[in-house]
Amino acid sequence: MTNGSKFLTQGSRLKAQGHPEGTRLKAQSSRLSWLSWVVAARPATLPAAVVPVVVGTAAARDLRHLRLLPFLAALIASMLIQIGTNYANDVFDFRSSADSEQRSGPRRLIQSGVASPRQVFTAALLAFGAAAAIGLYLIYVGGWPIFVIGVLSILAGLAYTGGPWPLGYHGLGDLFVFIFFGVIAVVGSAYLQTGTMSGLAVVASVPVGLLVTNILVVNNLRDRETDRAAGKNTLAVRLGGRAARWQYTISVVAAFLFPLLLRLSGRAGWWFWLPWLTLPLAIRVVRTVATVDDGSTLNRALKRSGQLHLLFGLLFALSLWL
Repeated sequence: MTNGSKFLTQGSRLKAQGHPEGTRLKAQSSRLSWLSWVVAARPATLPAAVVPVVVGTAAARDLRHLRLLPFLAALIASMLIQIGTNYANDVFDFRSSADSEQRSGPRRLIQSGVASPRQVFTAALLAFGAAAAIGLYLIYVGGWPIFVIGVLSILAGLAYTGGPWPLGYHGLGDLFVFIFFGVIAVVGSAYLQTGTMSGLAVVASVPVGLLVTNILVVNNLRDRETDRAAGKNTLAVRLGGRAARWQYTISVVAAFLFPLLLRLSGRAGWWFWLPWLTLPLAIRVVRTVATVDDGSTLNRALKRSGQLHLLFGLLFALSLWL
């Protein structure tokens, strides 16, 4: 029985006995249980699903010709796949002991005893199923390329930490995130708007992919010791903390060069510099990642990396639209 179930059972027993504390305990346990599920969906990671869709749409059309319904459907489906992947990771990391008591990151649903592995995996399948249902409309709009993208995205979400050869456990997590939350998501979103493969979308996908991958880099840098003990050979485990810090810094520098490259190639207008407004945040988080190694500080750097990805991505999209 999970901790949440124990509180709920205790509240029900007291309520049945006519004890006034029973109703309060039962209501409190229900609120805590729902909050735990929301936290386990990792809302802070959802910009990783939002930004590629926004940038891909911006790279395809100006606002006057926006196909709103495909855009919204792609946005929701992308977030559902992200949530499903997060729940699936919760299950597979728990089974592999990667989510141990020594881990510095936020406690997971199963690790904290709020839900069982079966319950969390069911939630993952429901999220993937809802994404697939929305995907039927997107396939109607975009045809077989969207079908392929959708199937591969869901399979990759499961294979990231699950299956016979989990990608994240063999140092391929960074490549997985770059491809699926960068290149494929941006190019696929652009394709939904125009029905063609956009060269601009391909180029625009690179800085998006670099910055979203950096979120994973910080996560793996923080967890590298517990990951190594659990046999989770992330890139940070394989190459070490120093290499992970250099990877983070180089990715930020490269991402900030792309708006200028697009301007010099004639693919962006005079508003190309808008993403550079996030430079102070970028410098701050790069310094933190380069010099600090304690878990709580890296947790803050993880949050700021997500903020950088979101703000840079939105301003990047705006610069492509203007």
